[in-house]
Amino acid sequence: MFINAQGHYVPSLRIGNDYFFNLNGLTSEWILQRTGISTRSRTAEGEDAHTMGLEAIKNALPNLPYPIEEVDLIVAASYSPIDTVGTLAHIAQREFNMPNAKAVYVSSACSSFANGLEIIEGYFAMGKASKALIICSEHNTAYSNETDPKAGHLWGDAAVALFVSKDRQQENEPEILDIFTRGLGHVGKGPEGVSLRPKTTGISMPYGKDVFIHACKYMCEVLNVLTQKINISVQDLTYIICHQANLRIVANVQHQLEVPMERFLNNIQELGNTGSASAALVLSQNWDKMKKGDLVGLTVFGGGYSSGGFLVRF
Repeated sequence: MFINAQGHYVPSLRIGNDYFFNLNGLTSEWILQRTGISTRSRTAEGEDAHTMGLEAIKNALPNLPYPIEEVDLIVAASYSPIDTVGTLAHIAQREFNMPNAKAVYVSSACSSFANGLEIIEGYFAMGKASKALIICSEHNTAYSNETDPKAGHLWGDAAVALFVSKDRQQENEPEILDIFTRGLGHVGKGPEGVSLRPKTTGISMPYGKDVFIHACKYMCEVLNVLTQKINISVQDLTYIICHQANLRIVANVQHQLEVPMERFLNNIQELGNTGSASAALVLSQNWDKMKKGDLVGLTVFGGGYSSGGFLVRF
């Protein structure tokens, strides 16, 4: 599969660590030391998961090498939608007039984007689509409980969009070499580790230590599986992008893989945990620094539990 265009949207509003002291008693220093987060992005009035997703698509359009009407598959990936019936995939289909596209919504916690890409890969393999749009928009702050000292201070909002095709559309398009996902509901605390119950508790993470342990383990596994399949090592990757959940998790992954930290790309310090959009968002934000031949490995872990990732060669 080839990436034809990419775009993203991040709300301009930033919430600093000091904001949470009167809500959950955590100091700015405590939050920074344990998460790596200094500020997090938040939607302004009138913004939501749909508006962010549409803006991410608009950001990608100037570089799309074919009319958007040719898209024949739209996948919306998220765990924090504003609407589970009229999904972002359907909203985008209507807003940008893609009459011949299938519209699908997928949710698998923070691996939703990777699972969405794998769904596209399957449609391409079956010959049921050839040009696809995947949109991932996470409106975490719509569901977060800011008084929760375990997780209320983690969340940010953002969206990312990729147009991908079965065949190359123009020269020098990055190629998605492989995708790997895995359900992990059977390990550790599984579905108890992280939850989002919209009408009661919102987003909660009662077992942060369990999440930390398994995130570190399985994000390494994803990269090892992906690189071994093409007969290279993780050390051969130009850049690594982890799910932006906690900078200490990234540091642990870096230690296990023995790859220099300067080859890890992050945005959690400024944006917080932007959910299943986070890894692809980092890729989109760093797009202009990529050079021909660069190989980027993206790896994610999500509540539930689940894991996934993909390799991109520029």
